[in-house]
Amino acid sequence: MKAYIFPGQGAQFTGMGLDLYQNSPLAQELFEQANNILGFSITDIMFEGSAEDLKQTKVTQPAIFLHSVILAKTLGEDFKPEMVAGHSLGEFSALVANGVLTFEDGLKLVSKRALAMQKACEAQESTMAAVLGLEDTIVEEVCASIDGVVVAANYNCPGQLVISGEITAIDKACAALTEKGAKRALKLPVGGAFHSPLMAPAREELAEAINNTVFSEPMCPVYQNVVAKAVTNADEIKENLIAQLTAPVRWTQCVQAMIADGGTEFVEVGPGKVLQGLMRKIDRNVTASGAGN
Repeated sequence: MKAYIFPGQGAQFTGMGLDLYQNSPLAQELFEQANNILGFSITDIMFEGSAEDLKQTKVTQPAIFLHSVILAKTLGEDFKPEMVAGHSLGEFSALVANGVLTFEDGLKLVSKRALAMQKACEAQESTMAAVLGLEDTIVEEVCASIDGVVVAANYNCPGQLVISGEITAIDKACAALTEKGAKRALKLPVGGAFHSPLMAPAREELAEAINNTVFSEPMCPVYQNVVAKAVTNADEIKENLIAQLTAPVRWTQCVQAMIADGGTEFVEVGPGKVLQGLMRKIDRNVTASGAGN
């Protein structure tokens, strides 16, 4: 079975989407529509902005969403997903691609999510750290033993887990994880503790927007980050999407579930090749390619 996977924050690059805009009238139309919906020219920042410009949360998340969704739409008849999944923000791209959300509603929710997360980050100083070379259970145990908020946030692939929380708790956890034998426990250049309890204010804001948005039944199962299994019920999809902001991204488990359910060919749709790299570390027996940048 063919699975389409959609990247999350961190996949952005200067010039992203420009080739799509120049080579596809449909892409051009959708990008212009996005500028109108957002109320600013995101295309100017995507096509010509600096890496620093693209790092603004209000830009990064919609930019990656737009690149992914518009690329999927330009594939036309070739785009026939039998299963989809997205990493964190990428879950919104996956839901537009499989017919649950319209392009316009998806973009509005992503923009709302980005602004709500930015506000939560500003309310409390927090961060994330990548932990390499340890079993998940050891990382979880160390996080549980630390005073303060620090939790496992992204299960990216075996031996690569990102933790999230208060800065002092993250510092203590990194020291303890290094003692436990982690190859690296390194703070990431992010503005906040995504997928942790510290995102609760953002979750409340996003919940209201999601509950006021029409979610259709999907054309194929979506493997959601929170539950790491196939979901086809629109109400369940909503609940999981709201929970995602404060719950871990179980990416390794999502991919394993897709493979167990018959996924053999994985296509990454969006900027960069991050997910293709993770695929090879999760299971070398399936093919992973990109739909083009």
